[in-house]
Amino acid sequence: MRSRTVLCIRKIGPSEEETLDTTNCLTHRPIEKEPCNNQSCPPQWIALDWSECTPKCGPGFKHRIVLCKSSDLLKTFPAAQCQDESKPPVRIRCSLGRCPPPRWVTGDWGQCSAQCGLGQQMRTVQCLSYTGQASSECPETLRPPSMQQCESKCDSTPISNTEECKDVNKVAYCPLVLKFKFCSRAYFRQMCCKTCQGH
Repeated sequence: MRSRTVLCIRKIGPSEEETLDTTNCLTHRPIEKEPCNNQSCPPQWIALDWSECTPKCGPGFKHRIVLCKSSDLLKTFPAAQCQDESKPPVRIRCSLGRCPPPRWVTGDWGQCSAQCGLGQQMRTVQCLSYTGQASSECPETLRPPSMQQCESKCDSTPISNTEECKDVNKVAYCPLVLKFKFCSRAYFRQMCCKTCQGH
């Protein structure tokens, strides 16, 4: 809009005039305001709010949406209709602090390799980052063991009269079991029953 001042005046001399109340002027009063610049303003960039910083730690980025809008903000235009050199950034760097270091993560122990007596059991040991990705930055000195010794309980049920007491193991190592005094162990006593009898 543009405006102007409209007064009701009366000449009282060649170069003198006085201002009167508007009711004293009987002719049609000229307008004081009128519209101007009727053409639309060019589209402009409108930036929405920034997103949160991702990832949650370490160096990351914030993002936002930038739209090319009409001056009254009612219409959205293709980006090509706004000036590219004046477009606000849609991404900025950010950081929410240092990430936790990678750490060793262990799985559950597996079954004991021996059904009776001493054996071994295994588990998975992985170096993982805080996001769960494989890493090679865990200190090797702190790596948990992936294997340990285990012992399964042997069946200590006495052999009945109907069962023959014999050396079950076909490998001829029962004499060695006797020699190294392993007959006291339940597993060897069961596997080398005949050899270990009376010892």
